[in-house]
Amino acid sequence: MGAKEGFLQFQRELPISRDPKERVGDYKEIYEDFPEEKLNHQAARCMDCGIPFCHQGCPLGNVIPEFNDAVYNQEWEQAIQILKSTNNFPEFTGRICPAPCEASCVLGINKDPVAIELIEKNIAEKAYELGLIQPNPPQTRTGKQVAVIGSGPAGLAAADQLNQAGHEVTVFEKDAKPGGLLRYGIPDFKLEKWVIDRRIDLMKQEGVIFICNTDVGFNIKAENILRNFDAVLIATGAQQPRALNIKGSDLKGVHFAMEFLGKQNQVIGGEIQQNPISAKGKHVLVIGGGDTGSDCIGTSNRHGAASITQLELLPKPPKQRTVLNPWPEWPMTLKTSSSHEEGAERIFSILTKEFIGNEDGEVTGLKLVDIEWMEKDGKMTFEEIAGTERVVPCDLAFLAIGYTGPAQNGLLEAFGVDTMENTLPKSKNYQSSNSKVFLAGDMRRGQSLVVWAISEGREAAVKVDEFLMGESSLPQKDESFFHVEDEIAGIE
Repeated sequence: MGAKEGFLQFQRELPISRDPKERVGDYKEIYEDFPEEKLNHQAARCMDCGIPFCHQGCPLGNVIPEFNDAVYNQEWEQAIQILKSTNNFPEFTGRICPAPCEASCVLGINKDPVAIELIEKNIAEKAYELGLIQPNPPQTRTGKQVAVIGSGPAGLAAADQLNQAGHEVTVFEKDAKPGGLLRYGIPDFKLEKWVIDRRIDLMKQEGVIFICNTDVGFNIKAENILRNFDAVLIATGAQQPRALNIKGSDLKGVHFAMEFLGKQNQVIGGEIQQNPISAKGKHVLVIGGGDTGSDCIGTSNRHGAASITQLELLPKPPKQRTVLNPWPEWPMTLKTSSSHEEGAERIFSILTKEFIGNEDGEVTGLKLVDIEWMEKDGKMTFEEIAGTERVVPCDLAFLAIGYTGPAQNGLLEAFGVDTMENTLPKSKNYQSSNSKVFLAGDMRRGQSLVVWAISEGREAAVKVDEFLMGESSLPQKDESFFHVEDEIAGIE
């Protein structure tokens, strides 16, 4: 530990964000640069704990105290070597990860935790600046051909690992550019797409082949992939959105969140001229209180919406941890995103009843009612509060209530992959019911975090490598240090 009393000398500090009134006029990253001296102070706050619970909180098992110490001592080459040993894409996670590592930081027991995500981002950017991240193609090739279907974070991580193991890797992507959810789901004000392009260019120079505008199962048949590749890894994400089964949900103006967000990213990327869904001058309702809902708020504000209201079924979380939610659990506390700061009303404990439309089939309102949560027979349930039913104006509604699993487009069936009753595919050690086909990411484990997708891609790559070579040379994380959460419902 470089600074023995750093956690006493320095307070947690994060980058300053641009003024909300200014930043809603563009889609650029909202944060200003963070001075290197202040970053040094933030790294100094790490206590180098005897038992670093931040490891337990990170799905990738990032070696956090060690890279904090390297940053404090300005050993940037050492810092990036430590970080990339567990994380293929720190420039992504350093921007968009909710940082479960920080929720597990021991300093967080009675102080603000170490700004681990900020440090991670700056290690990556400093490494690019100093030329420490360069193309590093494998010196030898195995002659084995691997197809990766889907270029989201899980697919990219698996492709990167398998390529480094010496296999010939081809990534198939149905959209015009690689990136999956990173490119077509996350708004540019959270992750500008040059960050993705920089990494994709690096992977191409290292030998990874990307084939875009190719929907496997349609443009290319599954049997052709199985015949021409020694192994297949499917990482197409959880693309099946959860529907809101109430009357009027088929009215014009009611959309799934990704219909809106994906098109906006295509506009910014120059793929299309304008978003077919416009929030300008409209009363927007966002149903769902998570990150995707927040992204709809930020994008609607940039469109110039007349009003934005976010509706959440669950009760309003407390501002501080309760005794039922102790450290190092994930804090179930109220979170205010940058999009909320830009303007939106938030209503909790609300039940949506029915969309109201006009004679042209367009949504004009939403009937809703307040609810009261209570415990009954050991379970949490709710009851409607009499006299609170009302109709609120709605010109545009976005459903941001999660995903139910992989897209139901026949892809899994075409590859001979069996599924369970919950539509998730059956797998054991990332291998599907078809021994030649492996699975990774949200389509295997269900909707989750980008950092979990990268972890899934890395671990699936190990199993693919073992299948091809009999044993794997790729690094594995120490499962003994992690939550049983690794053992997900998708395992047969």
